[in-house]
Amino acid sequence: MIELGIGMFGDVQINAVTGQIQPAAERMKEIVEEIKLMDEVGVDFFGMGEHHREDYAVASPEIILAAAATVTKNIKLGSAVSVLSSADPVKLFQDFATVDILSNGRAEIMAGRGSFIESFPLFGYDLKDYSELFDEKLELLTRLNKQDAITWSGKFRKPLINQQIFPRPVHGSLPIWVAVGGTTSSVIRAGRMGLPVMFAIIGGAPENFKPLFEVYQQAWIDNGHDMKDFQVGVHMHAFFGENSQAVADKYYPVYAGQMNRIGASRGWPSYQRSQYDFGRSIHGHLVVGDVNQSVEKILHIIDMFGLTRFSAHMDVGSPDHSDMMKAIELYGGQIIPKVKEALKKGE
Repeated sequence: MIELGIGMFGDVQINAVTGQIQPAAERMKEIVEEIKLMDEVGVDFFGMGEHHREDYAVASPEIILAAAATVTKNIKLGSAVSVLSSADPVKLFQDFATVDILSNGRAEIMAGRGSFIESFPLFGYDLKDYSELFDEKLELLTRLNKQDAITWSGKFRKPLINQQIFPRPVHGSLPIWVAVGGTTSSVIRAGRMGLPVMFAIIGGAPENFKPLFEVYQQAWIDNGHDMKDFQVGVHMHAFFGENSQAVADKYYPVYAGQMNRIGASRGWPSYQRSQYDFGRSIHGHLVVGDVNQSVEKILHIIDMFGLTRFSAHMDVGSPDHSDMMKAIELYGGQIIPKVKEALKKGE
């Protein structure tokens, strides 16, 4: 059965006129309230991102998730993503095992290389080792997940000699997902290792990702993994309202503002309304609209890729907390049930 969840990066509100930045403490309190509501309305999973910038409130997803574990009962709690390249896999595993214990077995890790680079100098890593760091640390993380005691050596840290790792997760191991952008080598690695993949489709036409999905599935099969264990998802920018045009118009300046803040540091041209409107179409990368439009778009994406998981990334630009709560209510209370019912009828 398909899982439908929500991802966030913890964007803080930035006043377009004054430049005033919302305090992280205020945004974190809102995030915990939002996760609590997700659990109450039946959202399947929540993912929290890791950033080390003033426009994002959360540097340690596992701490927010630990707080959320105490106010939720059913929702899966994971990162989206943990920047594994600049993390210590042992500490990361211990932290998420702790969240798993607090949540009675609901924790997940989603490992990624990250699209921002601030964590590398912050934690003493060299960007020239970007790919090697991820390869080595992903191998170590998956070993830690399978073995209570580990002997291991690599290039970027001291060896582990018959080292026991505590605490252990509730069920002995954690679900570990790999987040990828558009890199063929990344999906082949995940397929070879038998790890589920979350594709970030945050621009352009989703159908352009189909070859990568096919490469991933072929790598999975070629390396002898059972298709009954095959899991694949997408992460797409989303927002929901009762009236399609009204929510689109209200959300546009919030979304465009964040796109332009990020774009300014990357040399992107100014974000245009035409890009946004195309993104909202059936052929685009945005799921922004009313219940029926959103159900149609999500079903289209699920069918296109044969998904087992869909993640609506809902806080780009940090909409008002009240708007976020309304969007979560619509998603959990109406959109998710309609998507699942349509899929059930189509079986």
